[in-house]
Amino acid sequence: MTEARDRAHRLGTHRLPPPVGLAPADALGAVLAEALRARSDVPAADASAMDGFAVSGPGPWQVRGRVLAGGAPAAALQPGDAVEVATGALVPAGCERVLPVEVVDVAAGVLRLVGDEPGRRHVRPRGEECVQGEELLPAGRRVTASVAGLAAGTGTDVLQVRRPPRVHALVTGDEIVTSGLPVPGQVRDAVGPLLPDAVRTLGGTLSASERCGDAVGELDAALETMLASDADVLLTCGMAGAGPADRLRPWLAQVGARLVVDGVAVRPGHPQVLAQLPDGRPLVGLPGNPLAAVAALLVLLRPLLAGMTGAEPGPPPHALLTGWQPRGRPVTSLVPVRHAGPGRVEPSGPAGPAQLRGLAAADAVALVPPGWDPSTPVELLPRP
Repeated sequence: MTEARDRAHRLGTHRLPPPVGLAPADALGAVLAEALRARSDVPAADASAMDGFAVSGPGPWQVRGRVLAGGAPAAALQPGDAVEVATGALVPAGCERVLPVEVVDVAAGVLRLVGDEPGRRHVRPRGEECVQGEELLPAGRRVTASVAGLAAGTGTDVLQVRRPPRVHALVTGDEIVTSGLPVPGQVRDAVGPLLPDAVRTLGGTLSASERCGDAVGELDAALETMLASDADVLLTCGMAGAGPADRLRPWLAQVGARLVVDGVAVRPGHPQVLAQLPDGRPLVGLPGNPLAAVAALLVLLRPLLAGMTGAEPGPPPHALLTGWQPRGRPVTSLVPVRHAGPGRVEPSGPAGPAQLRGLAAADAVALVPPGWDPSTPVELLPRP
């Protein structure tokens, strides 16, 4: 399975697009193409960390004015002077500390300490958070809301990022219905509804999602439509096995695609496919069973999208797995798990190829290698 993930990542790096400049709020979900650096000191000058009074010397103090956040600083303080300041306001030169409003009293313009002497200055010194030019985050970090806020707060108007790749999905199968109660021989489509957020979580954006049956003409027409789209990644669900209706491999051969991964030693999700189309675009073939499809998303689509965006997720978390038996499986197992205490996880519910109950209750998906030893922590993958 490690080789399959490596192949998917390498294929993705060959499709790395040029960076684009976006405002921080518009870059959510994209990946930093270059390191984020502070464009100014933050704060840009000494500022009050509390609502209170900037003072100089021992009290009592004569209050000489007020400064609000965004206002010009007051004149320099002399011993015995005080200036009322709001949180974030610039403190004047000569300020020794800020006394919070909770510990002082003002009468007739005279400030006195009535509570305990604060143990802190309550002044945020210039550059306390960062200094101009300092690297805040490396290239490869995904832009989340907090990253966008940090960029804006440190003076960045335009981020150089790589956009999430556009994914065009096709869910196939005569037996699939999208509403109502299925009759015997039918199943509800469980993969289509999970794809938009799953693709987003893994680093892409679902640009289109279609369905078709297994009839040769209908299937070929749907595949040709998908092939003609402007998506960066093509994604099929179903027809990835070796049954009579599984036409993915014959179609790939017909269009001249190159198979990069043809099956993975993992349960669930063995019959998954990664191919490179003649125009260079990747196609990921998911098994039709829901949990098996999710396994293929984690094994193939996740590293593929990371390679296509330059994403560097960092070292994966690990935990000890309890309450699970390998049942002699000679392949890697993907097990939906929930937290069971510090550094420990346990199975979260049923986890057959067609079952999503365990995944829905999970906090993560454990990657359990063949020959697993319960004393060895297992890698945890994000739950789509």
